[in-house]
Amino acid sequence: MSIKLSIIRIHTKCFHCGKELEGRTDKKFCDSHCKSAYQYKKEKQNPHRFYNKVDNQLKLNRKILKEYNKGGKVTIRTKVLLDLGFDPNFFTHYWKNRKGEVYLFVYEYGFLKKDENGKDKYVLVTWQDYMD
Repeated sequence: MSIKLSIIRIHTKCFHCGKELEGRTDKKFCDSHCKSAYQYKKEKQNPHRFYNKVDNQLKLNRKILKEYNKGGKVTIRTKVLLDLGFDPNFFTHYWKNRKGEVYLFVYEYGFLKKDENGKDKYVLVTWQDYMD
C-alpha cells in the first residue's frame, strides 16, 4: 500500500507584488527584493517600531557623545555630530546649571547647544555627582 502526499499551493501569488509564483510549492515571494520589501512594510506597521526607533537613536546618540567626549568637557561643532546621525531631540534627562543653561543628557553624556562667533557648537560634558 502506497500513500501519496501532495502539497497544495494555497497562495500562488507573491505576497508583496502579486506576481504569479513559479518553482517550489511553498514559495511566498518571487525574489529577495519582494521578500525584503514585504518584511519592511510589515515591520513599519509593528506597534513596537516607535520604541525601537527611539531606543536605537538613544544608543547612537550615546555612542557619538562618548566617542567625542574623552576629556569630560569638550566643545565641538554641531555639524560634526549631526553628520554622524546624532539627533538632539532624543535624550534621557536634563540638568540646569546655576546660570540657567539646560544640558540635555543621553544617559551619562550631556550636551549644551552654544553659538560661538556665529558657529553652532555643542559643549559636551559627562555627568558628575554634584548634578544630582
